[in-house]
Amino acid sequence: MRPIARRAVLRGAGVTMALPWLESLAATTAFPKRFGVVFLGCGVNEMHWGAEGSGAEMKLSKSLSPLEPLKSKINVVNGLFNKMSTGLGIHPPQTGSLLTGATLLKGAVVRSGISVDQMIARHTGQDTMQPSLVLACEQPMTGYHETNYSLAYSSHISWQSEDSPVPNETYPSLAFDAIFENRGSLLSLSILDRVKERADRLSQKISSTDKYKLDEYMTSVREVEKRVDGMRKAKEKAEDTAKLKNRPALSMERPANGLPEDLREHSKLMCDLIAIAFQTDRTRVATLLISRDLSGMYYPFLNAKQSHHSSSHENSLDEYERITQWHVSQYAYLASKLDAMPEGDGTVLDNSCLLFLSNLWIGRKHDNTRLPMLLAGGLGGTLKTGRTLDYVKSGDDKRKACSLYLSIMDRMGIKLDRFGDATERLERL
Repeated sequence: MRPIARRAVLRGAGVTMALPWLESLAATTAFPKRFGVVFLGCGVNEMHWGAEGSGAEMKLSKSLSPLEPLKSKINVVNGLFNKMSTGLGIHPPQTGSLLTGATLLKGAVVRSGISVDQMIARHTGQDTMQPSLVLACEQPMTGYHETNYSLAYSSHISWQSEDSPVPNETYPSLAFDAIFENRGSLLSLSILDRVKERADRLSQKISSTDKYKLDEYMTSVREVEKRVDGMRKAKEKAEDTAKLKNRPALSMERPANGLPEDLREHSKLMCDLIAIAFQTDRTRVATLLISRDLSGMYYPFLNAKQSHHSSSHENSLDEYERITQWHVSQYAYLASKLDAMPEGDGTVLDNSCLLFLSNLWIGRKHDNTRLPMLLAGGLGGTLKTGRTLDYVKSGDDKRKACSLYLSIMDRMGIKLDRFGDATERLERL
């Protein structure tokens, strides 16, 4: 057991398990701030998106209804946009610079900029075991769009440098192994069994309150591990099949590629992994693409007959509203998980900022002149919540998404003169 950024770490054979904040080990009021992004490709149903009012009187639209229990801890942000991604054509150029604010290039040379999540990761990564998590529930595309922009722009929103997107991890088992440094020949053995002796010794030294918290955490990890184990077996089977066909497993159609066929389970598990990583301070930055731009996802559980992208071309219909609301429900699930994790006098969500956004406003028009955006969490008391913030009529210079990113980075101790196309902070935030 050794302290890492005010946390305890249990080591076993081929595994490192970071623990949540325990008062018995590190009494402190200075908790880390985290930043997360949840992305929905192809826009929303604009007929049912938005909010009015603030505080307990805030009225959420139909698509935002999953956030009702959390409305005192969210901000609904209307009217921001990324001017550098307008007027360039549809889809890839509307997506690749969402978190960078950069001007994209056509053709073989791929260039965006360092995204806000990776800028924060550079700052916070020195204090954590892992700089960031970049997860996705859908494999990336290759090749070029009809606009002559690379499809890499449609598949990635996190960029570690101008010409290098961060690879998306789509396999839950690999994300799990990264969080717990699970490696070697013991992957089939439970990580909890490998740290049990050390965990038992720790339980004898901490308060009853912390013991309850530790037991609760171990139980949640066990539940996640069981689900991951099933997906690990599916991935191994896919790899064996792929070898016989002399091709990468990820190039095969889902679920033959080993990815979960049920998107509900896939998305929930990815959210659970982000929650554990934030709770244990394994990382302070995470990004999740539930559906990428030009998504080919299907939603039979929503009685949706078309693929995600096709349905977005009729985004004003009830079918796409159900798709939109389901994505918001995943965001709400992650925020609720974080809000259920005590940290001092507050929760992990209180010390986080969780951004929800899409690359389009109206899919049938490919309209990105405003972007649907939500914020959850108070970022350590630096961000007031429970508000509807409307910038639709503020003028282009006063409604830049990059101004929001500058404001968030300020609150995380990163002071920049400029980010993307913005030099000013977002007013009224």
